[in-house]
Amino acid sequence: MRTRVKICGFTQAEDAVFAARLGVDAIGLVFYAPSPRNVDIKQAVNIVNSLPAFTTVVALFVDEQESRIREILSLVPIDCIQFHGDESPQACRLYGKRYIKAVRMREDTDVLALAEQYHDAAGLLLDAYHPDEKGGTGCKFDWELIPNECSLPIILAGGLDRQNIKQAIDKTRPYAVDVSSGVESTKGIKDHDAMTAFIKTINEGDGK
Repeated sequence: MRTRVKICGFTQAEDAVFAARLGVDAIGLVFYAPSPRNVDIKQAVNIVNSLPAFTTVVALFVDEQESRIREILSLVPIDCIQFHGDESPQACRLYGKRYIKAVRMREDTDVLALAEQYHDAAGLLLDAYHPDEKGGTGCKFDWELIPNECSLPIILAGGLDRQNIKQAIDKTRPYAVDVSSGVESTKGIKDHDAMTAFIKTINEGDGK
């Protein structure tokens, strides 16, 4: 099975276009003010309108107000929502959009129970837990915490880069991987060489 790839945290259209032409399946836009990768509506529209066909756009929110999410969805062409906070299943279902639920992994996290709670999600994104930050930390978690079987597609995130991505995929066999800081020169600015190497390593592992 081919490993799908999402690169998250774009702030510049040229970086997103480069990633799309490398063959990434999805690009992520962060709508979370405390993040250095946060984009405003004008930036987001510019990025999305620059993309070639068949590139999925994922909007990331963290415990955002419903009115703000609806405003962004009305102005930015979004394909899928990623909820990266403590949103309930009911909150994730308000918008009539496919959604991904992010899970910040700890020793006692019950992935299978969460898959039942968010049973209509398009996937569970498993990320590293950090007490102060909601993703994009560059930290990895213990992959042994990932169950061998899950009712939802698993999207692996947290501290991925060219050096460890082959090991990560071999170990966890995820449906998809999600990278942000592992392909950046600075926060929010993607390194084209790092993105190229990351995708190349995955493709080689998938036998392309």
